[in-house]
Amino acid sequence: MTVRSDPPPPSRVRIAPSPTGPLHIGTARTALFNYLHARHVGGTFILRLEDTDQARSTLEYEKDILDGLHWLGLAWDEGPEVAGQEARGPHAPYRQMERLPSYAAAARRLLADDLAYPCFCTPEQLDADRKGQEAAKLPPRYVARCATLTLEDRAAFEAEGRRGALRFRVGEGVVAFDDIVRGHVEIDVSNLGGDFVIV
Repeated sequence: MTVRSDPPPPSRVRIAPSPTGPLHIGTARTALFNYLHARHVGGTFILRLEDTDQARSTLEYEKDILDGLHWLGLAWDEGPEVAGQEARGPHAPYRQMERLPSYAAAARRLLADDLAYPCFCTPEQLDADRKGQEAAKLPPRYVARCATLTLEDRAAFEAEGRRGALRFRVGEGVVAFDDIVRGHVEIDVSNLGGDFVIV
């Protein structure tokens, strides 16, 4: 492992509960560990609410989670309800559903830069691909059926009423980075399962 000569960036840790039920002991445990780590190293403890499951997320569960974390004595530096304010921090908002406009803008940039593309594959097509790969003893991966669709192909699918999922173009090769715990890490992107859905 290589020892860094420059100081690591300030630590930013988070807890991201989903308000689909009361505060869970596992969430409380992770929150406690992350809070203590942030305080120990002079870092930032962030609370983000994963409220994307709109069918099950409720304000009552959100309140239960926030009240439970307060009861445990955990004070977050960024997130909803910091020091009596609705939200505080440089990356607000901290409820995922309130961030949808930023995600839509990022998706448009990825499409414009050809780093993503719409996928119109049906669940039946994806299931058939997966079953064929399993039968051939291959790991499941997206076969990139929609990666090279023309604008006319896309328009035809949309005219049929199909909505495309947005897939990220993974590409080929090896991604390398230095991790503070594991040291130098290299990942062959061919092992990632193909172009994955981001929206």
